[in-house]
This record gives sequence, structure tokens and C-alpha cells, in this order.
Amino acid sequence: MPITKKYRRKRHAVSMLHAHLVFCVKYPRRIITTRAFEILRRSMKRTSQAIGVDLVAVQADGDHLHVMICYPPGISLSEIVRRLKGASSRHLRQHRLPEVLKQLWGNAFWSPSFFVVSCGGAPLGVIKEYVDNQDNPHRKRRPKVQSDAIRKSAGPYPRTEVRGLRANL
Repeated sequence: MPITKKYRRKRHAVSMLHAHLVFCVKYPRRIITTRAFEILRRSMKRTSQAIGVDLVAVQADGDHLHVMICYPPGISLSEIVRRLKGASSRHLRQHRLPEVLKQLWGNAFWSPSFFVVSCGGAPLGVIKEYVDNQDNPHRKRRPKVQSDAIRKSAGPYPRTEVRGLRANL
């Protein structure tokens, strides 16, 4: 199923930030069973809704979990990871599944480390080419079009408008 691009619109920001997270189990053991995965998925869905993060996809591979999220710019990825891992570990331990209790000891379910990579938007090659061409005097530029009304009211700095958001810079 293709992912639709949906911008988050807030009072002072428009964003579309996606990240792919990977969480590993504390000890490299294949203990994320079907029952454990359903508990983890429900817990992460509930936690992500509470912190304003969209859970796009979740999938397990025995000893690690892949999560794709869409998050707002006001919350850091490390905070999102802390909340998701903490709540899901606590929720899973409350269910006291025998397959989990036999393999793990102590209070930790997840390893303290995690993997994250940003995703979405333009491919890296396109962005690199765009950045490299910023200093090129021969690059193709869009023509500047201004109406007389905007030119008269703009003052020294033009008024900026992005899909309904306005800012006087």
C-alpha cells in the first residue's frame, strides 16, 4: 500500500518527518513471538497517539522490531524512542508471557541502543545535486514574478506565504 504524503500543519511550522527505527531485544534471543508482537504493537500504537506521533508501520523479526513513524518537529527522536521502548517493555512485562520470562531476566526487555534513519522526501542524490548547484551562476532559475500590489506593500522584505502560513520576514 503506497504511503500518502501528508503534511503536518501547526501554527508556526509545516513538516513531514519520517523515521525508520529498529529496537533490539536486550539479549540476542528470538523472543518476539506472535503474542508478544501483538502486545508490543498495541502498546506502541497507544503510546504514539499519546505523544502525537503517527505509527506508519511495525514489524518484528524475532529478536528486533522495525518501526516507521511520522513525527512532529517539536519532539526529538531520542524522546520518541525512550517513550516507545519504555511503555512497550512495561506493558509486555505486565502480561508475564512464559516465553519472555524464560529468556530474559531483570526489568529490561529492550537493549539500551537503537538504530534510526530518516526517510521520505527526495532521494539523497537529488538533494546533493540541489545543494551543489546553489553556487552555480549558470543554473536554471525560476523567473521572479511580482504583482504591483505585492511590490508596493512588501517594503524591504517580501511577504512569505506557504500554503496558508504567512510570515513577514
